[in-house]
Amino acid sequence: MTAFRVLLPLALAALLAGCGETEVAEAPPPLEPPREAMGHFCGMIVLDHAGLKGQIHLRDSAAPLWFASVRDTLAFTMLPEERKDIVAIYVNDMARLTNWESPEPGTWTDARDAVYVVGSDARGGMGVQEVVPFSDQAAAERFAAERGGQLFAYGEIPDHHVLGPVDFQDAELPE
Repeated sequence: MTAFRVLLPLALAALLAGCGETEVAEAPPPLEPPREAMGHFCGMIVLDHAGLKGQIHLRDSAAPLWFASVRDTLAFTMLPEERKDIVAIYVNDMARLTNWESPEPGTWTDARDAVYVVGSDARGGMGVQEVVPFSDQAAAERFAAERGGQLFAYGEIPDHHVLGPVDFQDAELPE
């Protein structure tokens, strides 16, 4: 009987502890967009657009959502109507790539760890002002000194820079 009195509370404690645990999905590695990858918002072929790209991996989804710009990638995370079961967000890392027009394979960084230059003269694949991510703060500072803009951490970028109106006045639109 004494063993029962000792084991029963321990068994109940273990059972209750298990109830409070939440399953955390492991973040998949970044992928390279296949030729047929379609932009989540624009419905166009991602690789047909110059500039930085993004990908968002959702829980219970084998393929990521693709984005033709970093701005669109971040917009997905800010819009209340979009899914929130995000397990990974990757964007091209300006500190590691050498070709803005067509970022090289393997130049992805975790969007949540990046430093962003906002308000520079850089234009994304859709011809609008791009939010430019860097894995290296010093590289972001150099870019901002050369091309304008301010530095922000993920989650600190003001919504209007991502969700606000788009200025096409000086944009060179892709043909």
